Amino acid sequence: MQYMLIMRETPAAAAQRNDPAQAPAYWGAWMAYVQAVHQSGTFVSGAGLELAGATLRLRDGKRQVQDGPFADAKEQLGGFFVMELQTLDAALEWAARSPAAAWGSVEVRPVMPPPPQG
Repeated sequence: MQYMLIMRETPAAAAQRNDPAQAPAYWGAWMAYVQAVHQSGTFVSGAGLELAGATLRLRDGKRQVQDGPFADAKEQLGGFFVMELQTLDAALEWAARSPAAAWGSVEVRPVMPPPPQG
């Protein structure tokens, strides 16, 4: 089964990305995690996400656009991995190894399989 690990970071943690004093440790932790995921043979897909973006809602046929992906949230979506794993417990083990678990959160969700064809 595939599981998506959704990485969220606090604004302070995300700010480390571009801070000259903190960026090496921040990116070093992420690169070690990414390497471990790839070496495990469970990696399906994933990407880090930029912090800028917009949220769109359609209400009564009209577009409502709000700057920022989650302007009201205390954590920002930082990226995701989709991994092929046998159990939820295995997914939770990988989530616990993520740097985001220490300074934000990691949501673990089973990926819905595609609907059967015709």
